[in-house]
Amino acid sequence: MLRALYPGSFDPPTNGHINVIQRCTEIFDEINVVIAANPSKSYTFSAQERYDMMVELMSGYKNVSVHLWDRLIVEFAEQVGARVMIRGVRALQDFEYEFELSLLNKGLSPRIETFFVPTDPQYFVLRSSAIKELARLGGDISTMVPPTVATFLREKVSGKKSRSATD
Repeated sequence: MLRALYPGSFDPPTNGHINVIQRCTEIFDEINVVIAANPSKSYTFSAQERYDMMVELMSGYKNVSVHLWDRLIVEFAEQVGARVMIRGVRALQDFEYEFELSLLNKGLSPRIETFFVPTDPQYFVLRSSAIKELARLGGDISTMVPPTVATFLREKVSGKKSRSATD
């Protein structure tokens, strides 16, 4: 069985993230979406909110599971027996960062291989930070994130009371 990890902050999950996962479900037997729960980083959504959104978005995929993790990603890979780490890339700048990260992970766990998956062209410019700023300014984000995420993000940036993505 070929197990893969797709780690990230998913703050928020975008259509680009979903595109990479959807394409990889046809390649790998099992995909573990691993949401970073790093208390030293500042996120728009809590780890639980990001987890809830991803669980809802992945509910239609039989070979995808969602997890929260607050330690080294290679430790998670070893725990579940995954040998592949999926990293979505949009541009050269993404690749440079992800390449350096893959070398670090390879040094920590030599049996982990990183697969770089370029996003489909329509998701090329989707960056979570830009999407959050556009939502904050009242712009249309409907083509950038799934509908449930758009609603949740609009509520979050407008200061309305937060709710669970599964409500």
